[in-house]
Amino acid sequence: MSSQEPDTSALDAAMDRYAAGDDSAFNELYGPIAQRLLPFLRRMCGSLERAEDLLQETFVRMHRARGSFGRGAAVMPWAYAIARNCYIDSYRAKKSRPKEVSRTRDSDAPPYPEPHAGPEASGEAQLAASQMAEVVQQALDSMTVARREAFVLVRYEGHSIREAAAVLGTTEGAVKLRAFHAYQEIRTALEQAGLLSGEGGER
Repeated sequence: MSSQEPDTSALDAAMDRYAAGDDSAFNELYGPIAQRLLPFLRRMCGSLERAEDLLQETFVRMHRARGSFGRGAAVMPWAYAIARNCYIDSYRAKKSRPKEVSRTRDSDAPPYPEPHAGPEASGEAQLAASQMAEVVQQALDSMTVARREAFVLVRYEGHSIREAAAVLGTTEGAVKLRAFHAYQEIRTALEQAGLLSGEGGER
């Protein structure tokens, strides 16, 4: 997992206690898990308000399913999978699934320029970063759920291809292909917005 992830051994131990009926262990789980899942859900749905609602639903489902949690298992993949299911249920309820665009090229997805601008950046740089972030989110919103979740897990959440495949319940090859297609869609959107040169360099 990513170096930013909380101490998984402590979380796993807390989850074992929670699964066994120790309600006090929830206090040890909520903060670290929410810290990882909220950004994931926000990138998936594009709305902080919706992400917060989905986060709460995730914890409700975790509570209901805690008795089925296998002792000694890793809690974060389990939590990500539940959060993902919450999002998919919400997405399906809106009946707004975008059409799949067929593409054939397969490759690992290289990173696209990350939108960022620190306090020392010029007004122009900050505006460009803001525009890039908006275009990236719009591209994420318009692509299929399968591509979006693969890209977000690998590119933003720092999961390995293997870890992402476990969360998504699919093969490593499928994750690579979906993440690459997502990258291509984002790259095209940035180029069309004039925020990325045709050679892949930021303008």
